[in-house]
Amino acid sequence: MRIGHGYDVHRFAADCDLVLGGVKIAHHQGLAAHSDGDVLIHAICDALLGAAGLWDIGHHFPDSAEEFAGIDSRVLLRRVIDAIKAAGYEVANVDSTLVAQAPKLAPFIPEMRQKLAADMQIDEGALNIKATTTEKLGFAGREEGIAAHAVALITRIQN
Repeated sequence: MRIGHGYDVHRFAADCDLVLGGVKIAHHQGLAAHSDGDVLIHAICDALLGAAGLWDIGHHFPDSAEEFAGIDSRVLLRRVIDAIKAAGYEVANVDSTLVAQAPKLAPFIPEMRQKLAADMQIDEGALNIKATTTEKLGFAGREEGIAAHAVALITRIQN
């Protein structure tokens, strides 16, 4: 077994969509990024890549590469799954936390779990997504952006 941790943060911007866990969420601001800005998926990708010893998301999908401009982060997650499988690993479980003062995210978590579990080829029970606020403290509390943490456990593929 191997464990990895991922963290990502993006600032709010008025001219883009808010996409978290592959789910488009109605909000007056989205997250500014080279891709779709999905901090949850980015943190999960980093956790998985770290667990497998495969660098990080920026190494595989640099924000200087035009091919990744505006890309759906679910595509990146599926590529990460392919990379860890090629390295001889599969996902055992993922635990993650979204940090946002607004919008309220709990209603969207079931759909996020369904989509991301499918992308990672795991049961929904092996993926946990939580959402919390910072009680109005820090950049998230001031509604300047959203952060995400993820921890992933991977295991050797059994032949």
